[in-house]
Amino acid sequence: MRPIREMMLPHLAAMQGYSGVDPLEVLAQEAGIPPEKVARLNGNENPHGPSPKVIQALSSYRYYNLYPDPDQRQIREALSRYLGVEPERLVAGNGSDEIIDLVLRLFVRPGDKVLIPTPTFGMYAFSTRVCNGEPVSIPRDELFDVDAEGLARAADSRARVVFVTSPNNPTGNVTPASVVRRVLALGLIVVVDETYYEFCGQTVLPLVGEHPNLIVLRTFSKWAGLAGLRIGLGVMAPEVARVMMTVKPPYNVNLAAQVALLATLEDRELLLSRVKALIAERERMRSMLSNVQGVKVWPSQANFLLCEMPNGRGPGAYQGLARRGIFVRYFDTPRLKDCIRISVGLPEHTDAVVSALRQALKE
Repeated sequence: MRPIREMMLPHLAAMQGYSGVDPLEVLAQEAGIPPEKVARLNGNENPHGPSPKVIQALSSYRYYNLYPDPDQRQIREALSRYLGVEPERLVAGNGSDEIIDLVLRLFVRPGDKVLIPTPTFGMYAFSTRVCNGEPVSIPRDELFDVDAEGLARAADSRARVVFVTSPNNPTGNVTPASVVRRVLALGLIVVVDETYYEFCGQTVLPLVGEHPNLIVLRTFSKWAGLAGLRIGLGVMAPEVARVMMTVKPPYNVNLAAQVALLATLEDRELLLSRVKALIAERERMRSMLSNVQGVKVWPSQANFLLCEMPNGRGPGAYQGLARRGIFVRYFDTPRLKDCIRISVGLPEHTDAVVSALRQALKE
């Protein structure tokens, strides 16, 4: 018998895993403090948590012993009313990560190219490699805007899919609809990831009806505080949705996530008021961080800020914050080597991170 590793698909056996966010217990152990003292500002999570109606609905639901509806009837009808699109255009997933994976499974053959304006969300490249495609980085310009001309030059016969995040993660800037239209004209599948839509209010969702090659992603992880329950969705042409519903795992959205989603949509007013509070806190944090000597804060329309440290101080700032129990995101890439991304938390988190950053930069 051959060694087990030789029996694996070579492109998967050689892959590195996606670097996710460590749980509170691990972060607390790393900092040497109790978990309740940790400021976890590295996952763009909602510090307010889900709606109280979600907690009540989850605790009172009686049928967790049954499989969920593989056709997502209740979910798609509720999302149709919420988004104002036909149910046949909708597919829900185990987070928007699953929709990303399904898009690539549908459209990318081994060796095909996926064009990714970078820096951006790392799951696009990761999932492309899982599907044995080739992720192609198209650098954003000096302001982190999408280089539409660069995408056009890269759109050869092997190119199949383009990912555009708006607002972009980790830079926080929005891609205008005019740029998305130019990218759509390339004739590729264009996925516009609107994970942070509720924090900016700008969307290309109305373009889905005009462009069958457009797919728009949304999630309930950020604005609704459901990151741990994993519920995302894609809006797309009905033909694409029909095939995606056919090839997805039959019970991909679990019943707890479905219950939470439906309860969330009944409490939008409260949740959107929390979004407004986070936007206000983002601006307060931006103002405070801008007064830290040597720190450049990039404008953001999401629930995080990208902060550029003085030359060569990015890793040290990240480590200095971690020693104080404040965990942010550091990107070890040439373009972002001196940058950290800080999620918007509660006011006390803002005060703590600004104070700790001042101290860390003096070390």
